[in-house]
Amino acid sequence: MKETLLDKFMSKKGLYTGFWIIAIFMVTILIYYTATLQREVPPIPKQVKSESGEVLYTYNDVVEGKGYFQEFDLMDWGTLLGMGAYIGPDFTTNFFHHRAEYLYDFYGQKVYGQKAADLSPEQKGYIKALVKNDFHNKTRLRKEGVTYTDASAQAFRNNVKYITRMLVEGDPQRGFPGHIITKKEAEKIACFVDWSQLVASTLRPGTEGTVNQRTWSNNWPHEPLVDQDTGFNSHWVSLWEFLLLWTLTIVVIFLSYEYLFNKDRKEDLQPAIQVTKLFPSQKKLLKYIPIVALLFVVQLFLGGYLAHLYINPAKNFILPQSLFPFNVLRSVHTQLAILWVAVGWLVGGLLIAPWIANKDHKLPWLIDVLWAALVIVAVGSVIGLYMGAMGEMRHVWFWFGNEGRELINLGRVWDIGLVIGLVFWFLLIITLIRKSATNNPLVGTIIWSAFAIATLYIAGMMPLNKIMPNFTVDDYYRWWVIHLWVELTFELFAAGVIAFFTVSLGLISQKTAEKVMFFELFLIMMSGTLGVGHHYWWQGLDEYWIAIGGIFSALEPLPLALMIVEAWKNKRDGAHSGKDFKFATPFMWIAGSAVLNWIGAGFFGMIINTPTISYYSHGTYLIMPHGHVALLGAFGYISIAFLYMTSRANALANGWEWNGKLSQWGFWLLTIGVLLFALPTLIIGAHQTKMAADLGYYYTRTREALMAVRGWMWFRIVPDSMMILGGIIVFIDLCKKTFFGKPETSVNEA
Repeated sequence: MKETLLDKFMSKKGLYTGFWIIAIFMVTILIYYTATLQREVPPIPKQVKSESGEVLYTYNDVVEGKGYFQEFDLMDWGTLLGMGAYIGPDFTTNFFHHRAEYLYDFYGQKVYGQKAADLSPEQKGYIKALVKNDFHNKTRLRKEGVTYTDASAQAFRNNVKYITRMLVEGDPQRGFPGHIITKKEAEKIACFVDWSQLVASTLRPGTEGTVNQRTWSNNWPHEPLVDQDTGFNSHWVSLWEFLLLWTLTIVVIFLSYEYLFNKDRKEDLQPAIQVTKLFPSQKKLLKYIPIVALLFVVQLFLGGYLAHLYINPAKNFILPQSLFPFNVLRSVHTQLAILWVAVGWLVGGLLIAPWIANKDHKLPWLIDVLWAALVIVAVGSVIGLYMGAMGEMRHVWFWFGNEGRELINLGRVWDIGLVIGLVFWFLLIITLIRKSATNNPLVGTIIWSAFAIATLYIAGMMPLNKIMPNFTVDDYYRWWVIHLWVELTFELFAAGVIAFFTVSLGLISQKTAEKVMFFELFLIMMSGTLGVGHHYWWQGLDEYWIAIGGIFSALEPLPLALMIVEAWKNKRDGAHSGKDFKFATPFMWIAGSAVLNWIGAGFFGMIINTPTISYYSHGTYLIMPHGHVALLGAFGYISIAFLYMTSRANALANGWEWNGKLSQWGFWLLTIGVLLFALPTLIIGAHQTKMAADLGYYYTRTREALMAVRGWMWFRIVPDSMMILGGIIVFIDLCKKTFFGKPETSVNEA
């Protein structure tokens, strides 16, 4: 039979070539957009003044205010342009809405001698036209400067008083104790927030008076007071995204089963890896296990604690909020997640390398050096997160404190330390296995994705010695780290690891695993690179990102999940034949990772990433299921699998017994718990999204908006308790199996 073009593409060589073509193309496009970034971002004006000539604030005030906003970690309390935490207000929307309300009253008094609340519908219609004219025609955000009407200038002064009082005295009803930020610092923060209000409310040059008239933030947020809403293009892109996802899902399933999942013959499967001893460097990895597992447990406890504050922010819960404010604990919660996942992956890479090379490092004690360095970074960064946000590092906060960029929060010294540790890890691996005879594409994928993980973090450290002045540019690179880590380089690493382990455990032939992996890599590069654009829609970049980010979506977990299904079938066949499968426990976590990856990154990601839904749900609870399920499932479970793989190898080397029942309890408590967690957050988020569409985004973020779904907020006690218990079980189980093993007396469950 004649080989078709599709046959050639789905061969190992074709998929390998396709991966590099799509990788070069996507990275080139991303670099091009990055190089031309300055042409589309909202400028910071040299000065903002009133019609009467009073200078309200300057460029330096905005930049200084951004620094204070970051220093006191306000992005882990509220949001700016919808980015941040959800207990506090959206600062941008508050300034926007309060300005509009003031202008309604001002023009109502000027024209009719009455406040807006007392006007007739016809009178309100005329006043709305005047307010819209003030926003869109009389106020323009330009680099050379902004001129407010005297009415808008007074609205700004009122906003300064509002935010100064809130930040200095606190907002206990929304979990902000205050008494840290000074009046002068709060006034500078007000200048920065007002700039973000200008981004959200003033028209982008070239769109004024056109059919596609829009603000710098593409008309986000929804504000009925000035008739600001999303447009047809968002709906059109959303429609095409669903159609493409539906069609391409069918195509991926067909290609996978037609070309990738042909039944492996028994002789094609290599014997499962046999462990009779550990190399000295592998033994040194044992000390990592309790540290990583303990960080995981602490992170889970903090998550449950924060959930309680979401319900009752005005009351202390165990700890006084004056000592441990919500924003400080949330920053620690998110950074611990990054630390324990990353260190668990480090353990996996260092465990695999000697097996691949069939030899050990010449200097095994370097593993201890890396361990000590990571402990210093972990402890130092957590102390810095706390002291920086509490105002105790006012002169050195940027270097040692809390950098205040959601999820990328570490002070610059700890940033540098983490990068050095990641690069050191990469060098330890590559120097050992680069000339190994057993080196293959699976190993190469692990190595070079590890290199990308180590170096990509640098994108979030520009400029190295100070904050980025423009928030939109800063957030552009922040999402480079977050998105291109978790939906590109982490996914590449995960694909290589899962392929390597399924082959090493004798579940899939290397030929099948390599083809599936290259197909996965192709899809990851195709969707994950420019897919970063779905974070850029509402924070100041141009409208074309809506189309780019909307089209490239979450297809990459699908072939990974299909590979796991095939591997599970082979495992079942082996179990039925009486085959002694030694690594059932770590494989359980790997399989769970693939399934939760698809649910969290794929299913829940698809819910929120369409432009229309994102417009109304931006900065609401609807985002939570995607982030939590994807992070825990896609990456956390692989980290736990590495810990169990290391512990299991140690048990085999020592001839210790092994029983997987306790690990199964931990696995199912965590898995069911995180899926149950998605239920109340989806319901709360859907309620907020509906309010945003019906009433405007301002009301979505008020405390009153959540009272209607307060019962669902309390429901979180169930999944949170399950996950905390599951984490404790995993910690106890790993410590017991690693350090208190007993000699094997009979065949135990793996």
